[in-house]
Amino acid sequence: MVELDDLDRRILKELLKNSNRSYRALARCLGVAVTTVINRIQRLEELGVITGYTISVDYEKLGYELTVITEITVSKGKLLEMEREIAEIPSVCAVYDVTGLTDAMIIAKFRNRRELSKFTKGLLSMPFIERTNTHVVLTTVKEDFRLIEMM
Repeated sequence: MVELDDLDRRILKELLKNSNRSYRALARCLGVAVTTVINRIQRLEELGVITGYTISVDYEKLGYELTVITEITVSKGKLLEMEREIAEIPSVCAVYDVTGLTDAMIIAKFRNRRELSKFTKGLLSMPFIERTNTHVVLTTVKEDFRLIEMM
């Protein structure tokens, strides 16, 4: 675990809100020197705390009408291989190794039922996947993996 001080947390919180701001704007917001912000961000990148910069997208506005959560059960100790292969599928947003009755959970997005059907049949055709159980999301109440308030 990486030790962060208050300024590190404040920088992360601001970057999570909007990573598109300049160092100068960020420094002004935080009340510190620009060089302090630059040095802190570089340190957080070197430590692997900051792993990249991205944007937030409303996928429904781009036509991705379906979000699914798929449970998979894998046989013969091939879980990691299957997870890595599934993670490469473009429609897959997340792959989680889990405890419980299933081995992994997958979150994926699709434009229509046809794409979902192709994905599900593709999973079932993989050699070590024993079964799947897919849940279609009816309403997205919250979908945001930024833990801004935890900072």
